Amino acid sequence: MTGMLASVCNIDEVQLILQTSVDIIDLKNPKQGALGALPVELVTEIVQLINKQKPVSATVGDLPMQAELVFNAVSAMANTGVDYIKIGFFPEGDWQATLDKLSQITEQGQQLIAVLFADTKLDFNIIQSIKAAGFSGVMIDTIDKSKGSLLDIMSTSTIEKFVTASKSAELLCGLAGSLKQTDIASLLPLNADYLGFRGALCQQHNRTTQIDKQAVDTIQNSFL
Repeated sequence: MTGMLASVCNIDEVQLILQTSVDIIDLKNPKQGALGALPVELVTEIVQLINKQKPVSATVGDLPMQAELVFNAVSAMANTGVDYIKIGFFPEGDWQATLDKLSQITEQGQQLIAVLFADTKLDFNIIQSIKAAGFSGVMIDTIDKSKGSLLDIMSTSTIEKFVTASKSAELLCGLAGSLKQTDIASLLPLNADYLGFRGALCQQHNRTTQIDKQAVDTIQNSFL
């Protein structure tokens, strides 16, 4: 069954989402890019507030693929107590060196999620390397939110191939990228583990505004 991930950026939004049946609370700063990070102090406070009522993920920012830089950011975020840490695999840089370095963290039991981007040149063979580094999951997202939703950028058949490759590697599989309420019916049959939302949950469907309870309800009802 496909679950729902909601990205939040402050305590007020967390408290709102805790009153819903959203499956995963994701912590990020949408004003700082695709995977903008919240301060580790705020993430720690939110993790304590949630107190294991729901699984929590957090991003580490739109960082270049420099092994030491990413490793340090992930290490700092791991100290907050989040369940999952999401790392964006942005174009260029040394992906393999970054994976090799991050394997030191997965060996300690921290669950990491690799985020690949539909609006870049993708080779799904990287999924095997992600698995080999001890990651717990992989997801597809988008960098440029002005280009529309994931389904505007990537065909359903290609998304299905991604889901199949992820499942074959026994990794958690997520789909995100400016997803709209109207995308849900097309994506649910692909059987990803979760669909991630931000903009569709916000006032005026603007990802940098506050989350709106009625918008959350609309998205949740579309899963039924």
